[in-house]
Amino acid sequence: MLRACALALCVLAVAGCSTVKGWFDGKDEDATEPAKLTEFSPTVTVSELWSADVGEGEDRLGIRQHPVIVDGRVYAAAVDGGVHALDLQTGKRIWHYPSELRLSGGPGAGDGLVVVGSLDGDVIALDASTGAERWQAKVGNEIIAEPVVGLGMVFVRSNDGRLTAFDAATGERRWFWNHDVPSLSVRGNDAPVLGPGYVFVGSDDGTVSALAAADGRPLWEQAVGQQEGRTELDRMADVDGTPVLDGTTIIATSFDGRTMAIDAPSGQPMWVSNHGGPGRAAVAPSVLAVSSADGNVYGLEKRGGSALWTQPGLVRRNLSAPAVHGGYAVVGDYDGYLHWLDLATGAFAARARAGGDAIRAVPVVSGDILIAQDVDGGLSAFRIAQ
Repeated sequence: MLRACALALCVLAVAGCSTVKGWFDGKDEDATEPAKLTEFSPTVTVSELWSADVGEGEDRLGIRQHPVIVDGRVYAAAVDGGVHALDLQTGKRIWHYPSELRLSGGPGAGDGLVVVGSLDGDVIALDASTGAERWQAKVGNEIIAEPVVGLGMVFVRSNDGRLTAFDAATGERRWFWNHDVPSLSVRGNDAPVLGPGYVFVGSDDGTVSALAAADGRPLWEQAVGQQEGRTELDRMADVDGTPVLDGTTIIATSFDGRTMAIDAPSGQPMWVSNHGGPGRAAVAPSVLAVSSADGNVYGLEKRGGSALWTQPGLVRRNLSAPAVHGGYAVVGDYDGYLHWLDLATGAFAARARAGGDAIRAVPVVSGDILIAQDVDGGLSAFRIAQ
């Protein structure tokens, strides 16, 4: 009886509140619901080329597993399903490396290697042509980001903030670098990016660091996110997406909604925008796109960071980071849809459904082909009609 009376008093006290009103008359949309997709007239035709299943996916692990495309091949891994090499044009399987390990990080590919990591800290290097195992190594924490292959080394980011460099030929550890992880941060991280003699790493405390590739020596550190607020939740400012190296400029975006362009050799900021998000930025010749934590997608002017457009039609749809596909920014959502947005205006240009499972990982692009991986290990390839 007391609970019933209390509930009645609460309802009377907020009778004018539109949210409470919506409980009874259904006229007001719940502000916590994902935005409903609206109809539009497509301005570009997108066709599905093929689809494939690479095993049991990540489901709710939050690892944003996606494939990599190198030399006309698609390399993909699943938590339970091993590593697959597929033909980019047809999706036909070229080889399969079965594994009982829970593969989560990767794959990364380059210099004749395909490298994956596991939830238990295993690092496995495979021959890119045949899928034969070259070597294995171990790190002390789960690997969520894809390894990066280049400069004669394999760079592995583990979830404890450590970056480890292995010799690409032998798997011998060359060096490691530690960075403290805040007590509360966004689940997951992303790979480093390589420059001539540099390794650039985004961290959970909102910073981007430049290291000497030869020995891991720190060269500079720049704060992108701002750890501000009264609570640890307020202070979450992770740089969770791979920084983008565009010429001599590093572009990084943070969970707290900031995007920064940094001069790569010196570490000095070039511009800062108050639009950003938890994934990586997508960079085109004159514009870059970022998706925010709440599901807005922004187009920013690449030279100065000013906002060119905002697309609010996908709020609360748990978007992936965007990718650039031709003249469009492409994001995936929680319901398996891919959305193509015009890079000049942000307007919807096309939409396709890859399946019924969420697409949390950034789509990957090679030429005119885009590939998305969903959380159930499904791959879908799309092409923009010419």
